[in-house]
Amino acid sequence: MNGQINRRTLAWLFAPALAVLFSLVLPRGASAETVAQTVLKWGLIGPWSLDCSLRPNRDRGAVLNYEIVGDDRVVFRRDFGDQTDESEVVTAEISADGTLNLRVFFPSLKQTREYGLTMQPDGTVRAIYNRNQKNEYSIRDGKFTTDGSPTPPQYKCK
Repeated sequence: MNGQINRRTLAWLFAPALAVLFSLVLPRGASAETVAQTVLKWGLIGPWSLDCSLRPNRDRGAVLNYEIVGDDRVVFRRDFGDQTDESEVVTAEISADGTLNLRVFFPSLKQTREYGLTMQPDGTVRAIYNRNQKNEYSIRDGKFTTDGSPTPPQYKCK
């Protein structure tokens, strides 16, 4: 009888501990959506620019284009006017506050960057953070780390 009580007591004690352990191990906000489904749902697909009436220009604004290729691959194309590049969106998740969190591999930079975008009430998009794999930020809290100026809105081009 004493052995049964100990087993029951142990089971009673360990069940909540296992539940806590599993909640810590499982990813939060896990979703079965693909990268393409996530960015499409959020509204990112298509070209974006500081000023859609201007041709792409490194000084006046590049055109940033997110495209779905195939069934699930999302490609990020940057057009600076005199130069273009193409990168792959590796992951995409939407936070509880609506921020779109992207991880993008940039072959031209030989690095992966993580950044978050927010959709403004007027339909523009702003970068809230941008960091490399070493956690070095170029944008934090919606401001450039170099001078503290806010990130400009990007407009969806037609």
